[in-house]
Amino acid sequence: MTGIRKAVFPVAGLGTRFLPATKSVAKEMLPLIDRPLIQYAVDEARAAGIDEFIFVTSTGQSVLEAYFGRNSGLERKLKDGGKTNLLNRLRRSNLDDETYNFIQQDSPRGLGHAVSLARDLVGDDPFAVILPDDVIHARRPVLAQMVQNFQGSHMIATEAVPSDRISDYGVVDIAHGTGQVQHLKGLVEKPAADQAPSEFGIVGRYLLHPSIFDQLDGLAPGAGNEIQLTDAIAADIEATGCCGFAFQGERFDCGSVAGYLEATTVFALERAELRDGFKSMLRQRMNLLSAAA
Repeated sequence: MTGIRKAVFPVAGLGTRFLPATKSVAKEMLPLIDRPLIQYAVDEARAAGIDEFIFVTSTGQSVLEAYFGRNSGLERKLKDGGKTNLLNRLRRSNLDDETYNFIQQDSPRGLGHAVSLARDLVGDDPFAVILPDDVIHARRPVLAQMVQNFQGSHMIATEAVPSDRISDYGVVDIAHGTGQVQHLKGLVEKPAADQAPSEFGIVGRYLLHPSIFDQLDGLAPGAGNEIQLTDAIAADIEATGCCGFAFQGERFDCGSVAGYLEATTVFALERAELRDGFKSMLRQRMNLLSAAA
């Protein structure tokens, strides 16, 4: 592991694809089985050795603060009731007060703008950026894979994307590759399929050198009229360098309803206490659909 100790979590999105649920529930608090999406992201960061957490929010800190803070009353009830397993699970969601901070993004101006707001808290250290929408099922957490291969220049997670979806992604331009590490000569945000420089799209895991803040400072809006993090990384490639990292794992876009449902199915089938009943229910439902067709 390297000295990466801080992670930025941009969680200021409105979650419009999940309305009306996200009218009152923050998108990152939607549950995937029995943990909210943000907990999967924080647990992945912890597994990579990170112990400082910076949340960039849109509506203040109350929901996340309540979630990551201790609920002493509930803990006491679980303890008095002998519910040790539930108590341990609850305590794993706690963060010590001195380990996390909140920054408010007043208006949705893009991922690059959200990251730029963390400059004072990040300081002069390399840091991680994790997008909780991208939940990755992996034998070894993806951020830990990346930290092990981090050499000091920017590093971004990548995966092969079908050509009919490539225009929804930032895409890497690969100079050459060594195993999972792709040495990059450029990045393109949401190119047309016939102009994409590779099949590898950028996924929501980044390890960034602090020089990125100088590039973000004063950066003009790019695709979607937003401040694009990929534009800042591309501008910094010559000076700082950038690698793609083709991680081992399966990603689910939990920012979409279809991806969220797929992740729920896969994670439920992974749980021994849920698997048999869930499989039986799925078979019954599929049989009913087949009979009705």
